[in-house]
Amino acid sequence: MKARIDDNLVTFSLDSSGESLHKRGFKEAVNKAPMRETLAALFLREAGYTGTEPVLDPMCGSGTFPIEAAEIAMGLAPGRARSFAFENLASFDAAAWETLRSSVAPRSTDQHFYGSDRDQGAIAMSTRNADAAGVSEHTNFTCTSISDLKRPEGPAGLVIINPPYGARIGNKKPLFALHAALGTTLKTEFRGWRVAIITTEASLAIATGLTFSAGPYVPHGGLKVRLYQSGPL
Repeated sequence: MKARIDDNLVTFSLDSSGESLHKRGFKEAVNKAPMRETLAALFLREAGYTGTEPVLDPMCGSGTFPIEAAEIAMGLAPGRARSFAFENLASFDAAAWETLRSSVAPRSTDQHFYGSDRDQGAIAMSTRNADAAGVSEHTNFTCTSISDLKRPEGPAGLVIINPPYGARIGNKKPLFALHAALGTTLKTEFRGWRVAIITTEASLAIATGLTFSAGPYVPHGGLKVRLYQSGPL
């Protein structure tokens, strides 16, 4: 139970979730400045992803984007591996809840989802997280630098990236060269793919040399970020 007082108005609210909703219940390993799973799902949807195309994140960290994309494609309920606070309420109907949970049926997919990172530790984290989420059959993680990144075999899809912004991790100035190198690789290797970049800085998105449209600002870890997305390259 929580109470919020605003002048002479008192609002009582009951927490029905317990742990924050972005905690799916299987992601134990995280990298620095991780993208929350709920935000990753939001940005995938905003980028037009529906589960019918491959997804690649070349700076995958702990694998959030490829794993979320695989779960969407496979029809996996995001809260399947956790409990919720409302299950402890006196009015909780366990039979109705079990009926609702069982109504969400997984589906098959022939899509694959890719993550790469220059940090071998990040690849190990992503692999463990994908195993825990039950999507390892459809995910592939490799230790690869941006300059060595290659397009996967098969149809074009979506490249989605949450690169460092320089606001919380490191110095911003070297990031312009990183984004320029990223843009060069994408234009060379990923013809036909769409690109989506999450960043606080329009100037970093511009540094890629790609043409983007910008979405609305979204709060993320005390910062305001936007999704910059392109059409097919």
